[in-house]
Amino acid sequence: MVKIKEFRIVMPMSMEEYEIGISYTIMKMEQQNTNSKEGVEVLQQVPFEDEKLGKGQYTSKDYHLQSKIPSWMKGFAPASALTCPLFSKCSLTIDTVIRPDNGCSENAHNLSSEQLAAREVEVVDIASQSRDYWSKVISAPNVDLTAFRSQRTSRGPLLKGWMDSCRPVMTTYKLVIMDAPIWGLGERLEDCIIAGERALFLACHRLCFAWIDEWYGMTLDQIREMERQTDLLLKKTLKKPAKAGSKHDGKRKTLKEEIVAVGSCT
Repeated sequence: MVKIKEFRIVMPMSMEEYEIGISYTIMKMEQQNTNSKEGVEVLQQVPFEDEKLGKGQYTSKDYHLQSKIPSWMKGFAPASALTCPLFSKCSLTIDTVIRPDNGCSENAHNLSSEQLAAREVEVVDIASQSRDYWSKVISAPNVDLTAFRSQRTSRGPLLKGWMDSCRPVMTTYKLVIMDAPIWGLGERLEDCIIAGERALFLACHRLCFAWIDEWYGMTLDQIREMERQTDLLLKKTLKKPAKAGSKHDGKRKTLKEEIVAVGSCT
């Protein structure tokens, strides 16, 4: 059964600032969590333009994270089975739309009535903290955003009710679609992966605000150059050759995250 879950993550910044901040945060987190055996491999990262959504960035990545999978999954299958053929039919897609609101858009992804009926919605408060399995595995720096105040922007702390009162404000709407057609394991695997994505979203967006004094004032050109350098660094760290000018092959990879990060949407 295909699982559809939409996470709405409200952020105390403008959409233009978010595009810079989230890109910076993702790069820094990927560098901190990549070594010679595990980490993130960027397969493709290119700009795109959609008639309905406007301009954005298409990103395709492979995650090599065997040591972080739950023990029940390790007991079910060896690490080598996490790619092919056991999980070759599994797919994970993540579509992202950002809007200048506080999470009130009810159908930001223009879903059909059938998809809306199957969709589950959760508003994620970046000032909150989780102590579940995936949050421990991600092990991101712990920052108390209810006490944090940016020196460069004077934003924060994020106290109770901040999502209704802060300005500027925007929301990233992340639509996670997980399909694991594996008899006896599929539903548990879908729940597990979606929980992992939630923990990653929360950690990443918490740090995006916590690190605002590091990226605030940077330009998009500076970020794109950092992305190119980070791509080369991650491939070198994972001991994989860089693929300059690689093209998307049109096929969905196993448990690959496909993100449509929309720069503007009305």
